Amino acid sequence: MYQSQPEGEFVNESYYGESHYGDAAVYASPPPPRRRRGIVIAASLVALLVSAVVVDRAAAANAESRTAKAFQEGMGTLDRPSVHVSGFPVLTQLARGSLHHVDITANDIPTRGATRPLPVTKLTVGLDGLKTSGSAEEAHARSVEATAFLSYDDLSSALGVRISQGDEAGRVDATASLPLAGDVTVSAAVSAASGNRIAFSDVRAEQGELLPPLKSLLDKALDQPIPLRNIPEGLRLRSVTTTEDGIDARFTGRSVTFRPDSSSSA
Repeated sequence: MYQSQPEGEFVNESYYGESHYGDAAVYASPPPPRRRRGIVIAASLVALLVSAVVVDRAAAANAESRTAKAFQEGMGTLDRPSVHVSGFPVLTQLARGSLHHVDITANDIPTRGATRPLPVTKLTVGLDGLKTSGSAEEAHARSVEATAFLSYDDLSSALGVRISQGDEAGRVDATASLPLAGDVTVSAAVSAASGNRIAFSDVRAEQGELLPPLKSLLDKALDQPIPLRNIPEGLRLRSVTTTEDGIDARFTGRSVTFRPDSSSSA
């Protein structure tokens, strides 16, 4: 016989098929098969992309190493220069046998066979269309832009007088010193000359008495253009600019090859 539930007595809801967790319960369900396939495909594509980038960077590192070796062999630098290959992917560039753009930075490039040796303090080179031969000691570029930085300290050592920035753009001060004659300073304009040389002109007395011994020192230093003999063959000096710390010499060239003993001697 049916009996009503006594008032106030606990009712077990689960007995009637209802969940005792309440309305706030959250039920997790696996993603549908189509979504699972999408997740797997996306993960696979990411993995392939990462693998491709890793392989491409390895190829770029190898190309950079070979270019650095070719440049070091050609220029005789003590330390291997830094090289950066631009563009992605590099593998397709290598497959075509030509790199779009390569940047090279080298320091302390020595000079050879010069009566007034002038090392290049820092050389930055941008190469377009760089082709590498089967030998790691040679590299050929379609076009090149470069800047050679010549510090005033290196210029002073090469010329035998103290060189510093002038009061006007495009000019330097040259100071000659002798124990008995004292010091004298002159100002000179700096310009690019043929044969990859830096010329000094329009010399003006600035400070001190230009005694014959001091004049002789300055004439020896400034009368003849100073050649830059440690620049890759095929580059031509276009302009020079004075800065606070030295002179920037700008070069351009087409069809330039870097190989052992390929530095300019003109």
